[in-house]
This record gives sequence, structure tokens and C-alpha cells, in this order.
Amino acid sequence: MSASASSKPVSIGDFYKVHAEELEMELVSGERGLHRLIREATINRPGLALSGFYTYFAPKRIQVIGGAELSYLQSLSALECETRLRRLFRSPIPGLVIARQAKASAASTGRRRNIPALVAKLGEAAGVPVFITPRLTMKFINAATIFLELEFAPRRSEHGSMVEILGIGTLIRGASGIGKSECVLSLIERGYSLVSDDITRFRVFEGHELIGTSAALTRFHMEVRGLGIINVASIFGVRSTRIEKKLDLVVTLRDYREMEEFDRHGLYRETYEILGISIPHVTIPVRSGRDIGRLVEVAALDQKLKSQGTNSALEFNERLIKVMEAKP
Repeated sequence: MSASASSKPVSIGDFYKVHAEELEMELVSGERGLHRLIREATINRPGLALSGFYTYFAPKRIQVIGGAELSYLQSLSALECETRLRRLFRSPIPGLVIARQAKASAASTGRRRNIPALVAKLGEAAGVPVFITPRLTMKFINAATIFLELEFAPRRSEHGSMVEILGIGTLIRGASGIGKSECVLSLIERGYSLVSDDITRFRVFEGHELIGTSAALTRFHMEVRGLGIINVASIFGVRSTRIEKKLDLVVTLRDYREMEEFDRHGLYRETYEILGISIPHVTIPVRSGRDIGRLVEVAALDQKLKSQGTNSALEFNERLIKVMEAKP
């Protein structure tokens, strides 16, 4: 069973806490509004809104003011400038970022009116967080958009352990007690890397890839029956673990007695769907004496060949057909 997909709004406070360092953001006012929710995973520049046009305004997004907007506000009279900004802050925006600003700019003075200081003052009054960043406007927008896409990416948890096998991210599923942990351990002993144990969390990346990882609490650890919790990185070395990996293959382990028939040629590959994305899927019968770790390793290597355009089963089938056609 798998958990349902989730994609919830993100508070501006949580976004700031996680990404402030990478984005070089500094909160200058409106701290009481950090609970406000970002409801769309993109950025808006409120140039038209500041000119008074709100028909197509996007208040669910983080607002970013750059050099163009600041120059426009400077061109207005002091009264008109404040009126336009007050109107903007009456909108249910999650927060506002002023780009191309030195850290002390919100409090600085000079011959020209200090627009960033006015924005910070009005944001504080309205309870809207106001941030500054020294980054160029478009560079900030590009980086922030990537982080927003990660935050808003649909997510789902799957019961199963994930291992990287020569670049192939492999999710190993199966009923409790089928031998998933023993299989994963044998793969780690062969030099492959653990991504997650028992529960794997997935998110969609760029609309077509699934990225798997583990919960932060259980990362690098495994539960093995009879041994308890083990630290994989401490026992096998740091090369035996990965924080996250793209999913390329799903392997389901099943008791051979529960299977009515077995795939003997591999011409017709099954798929397993997670968050609307279909992933190649194979089912491996489990019985006493079989080296399941080796079979999963071969399945992953075969998938790597397929991703490079080589399908062993299809090639063999074509050769067989040619032989049959050549017979009188």
C-alpha cells in the first residue's frame, strides 16, 4: 500500500528558513506575517500592479521588486508612491522581496527617496514579510523558482527499500518477511548504495522523473530482523549510502507459491505507476536457495542496457524469428 500524493501550500516562513542562505535573503520587516502561505510555485513581478492594473494580478505568489519597479516608484510623487504600495500590501500576497539591495539598504538614507525603507515600513504595518537580497533580479527569480518547484512537487511514500545499482535507482518491494532487507544487504556488500529502507519518499521532478529519498530520521539506517537497527554508513562506509536518487526500476519480490505463471522471455515489460509516472517493473519469484540479491542486480543491469537501446529479449526473439523463417 502507498500513501496518497500530497502537494500543500508552503508558508513564506518555512520557505525562508530553508532557502534563505542559498538565496541570500534577509528579513527586514513583517515578521508577524511569516505564517502567510505561498499557493503557487512561481514568482510575480508586480510592475503592472504598481501602475494600478490589478485585473491579472497574481497575489498567491511571492512578489519580487527589481530595479525597474524601484525606478518607476522613484518617478512618482511621494504621496502617489505610498498610495500604490499601500494598495499592493492590501492584496493577500505571501511576501515581497526587493532585489539588488545591500544588507543595510532598507535603513539607509540619501538624497533620493529611500523606496526600500518605505516598502519595509508599509510591509511591517500590513503584516507582510519584506525581504532584501543582493542578487540580480532575474538570478534571484530563477533560483527561487527552482526551490519553489521542489517545495510544491507532488510527493508520495511507498513501502519498499531503494538502492542505487550502477546508476540505476531500484525500488525493492514485497510483503513483510519476504527478504527485502537481506536482499538490500547483499547488494550493499557488492558495493552498491542504500537510498532508503522500508519506506521511500518520492517527489516528481520536472514533471517526468521520480526522485526517491528517505525520512531524515531514518537516513543511512536499516532495520534487520534479528539484528535490530544498523548504521549502514558506519558499517560499510560512506560510499554505501546516497541521500536521493532518480527511480529507474521497481522490483517486486513474491513467494513463488503465490505465482501462477512466470515471465520466461521478458518481451512484454510491466510498469508500476507512482504519481502518474510509469516505471519499468519486474516481479522476481522468491524461493529457498535463490540468490535474490544477484537477480535484482541483473534486473537493474538489464534495465541499464534497455535505457541505452539494447533489449536482450527482443534481440533474441528477432534472431529466433529469422532462424524459423530460414527453415524450408
